[in-house]
Parts: sequence; structure tokens; C-alpha cells
Amino acid sequence: MKLNTKIRYGLRTVIEIANSDDPNGVLQKDIALKQNISVKYLDTIISSLKLKGIIANARGRGSGYRLTRAAEEISVLDVYTAFEPITVVECIENKDFCDQACDCVSRDYWIEFRQNYTALLANKSLAQIISDKATKNNLKN
Repeated sequence: MKLNTKIRYGLRTVIEIANSDDPNGVLQKDIALKQNISVKYLDTIISSLKLKGIIANARGRGSGYRLTRAAEEISVLDVYTAFEPITVVECIENKDFCDQACDCVSRDYWIEFRQNYTALLANKSLAQIISDKATKNNLKN
């Protein structure tokens, strides 16, 4: 399974924002610079994250970005679904996609796979990712 670039960069973006304690938020140009993402491409990522309600402008238009809730309350699933739904195989969502959707011997497996994958994404918060990285860095030193 391959995640698209918007999901990967979206996660890096929200982690960058979560790591900041600046009450004015994090400027888009600073996120772009630190995460090596073009400002233009970051526009689409920021837009999706705002639309999903994960981030907002700290002090109105032109200000930096902040999380809309605590990092402990934002899961990787929240970020993932800001960009696309979780679709493992088309026939799970749309029975008309395949003639064998109702009788398929592997259908139950794919449903279980999607449930497990969704749970994996839902059970990891931004705060946990940040904490895990800090712990790894401390072990190296």
C-alpha cells in the first residue's frame, strides 16, 4: 500500500505545527523551509488540513497556523482522511465495482484489513509520534 505525497507531507506539516509553542502559530514559509516542501504545493496541503478542521490561522488571515485541538486529540487517521478516504479495494465500498463482490472469497479478509489499518491510524496521535521521536533521539545520545 502506497500513501500519496499529500498524506505524508500533511503529517509532517501538522507535526511541525504541533512542535511549536509560538502563540502566533507557524508561518507557511517556515513549514515549507523546514520540511523541504514547496510553498505552492504546501498551499493545497494547508487547504485540506484547514477544511478538515485540523489546523487554523492563529490570528486571522496571513498569520501562522496552529492546531485546532491538542496534539493528543489528533490522530494519523484524521490527517490521512483530510486528503482521501481509506480505500483498500474498490469492491468493499462499491459492490457494483465487481461481479463477484457479494460472493468473493477474499472480501471478508479485505474488510478486516481495512478495519485493522484504520485502527492502526486511529490509535496513533501526533503527540505520540512526537514523543516516540524524542525518546529515540534521547536513546541515541
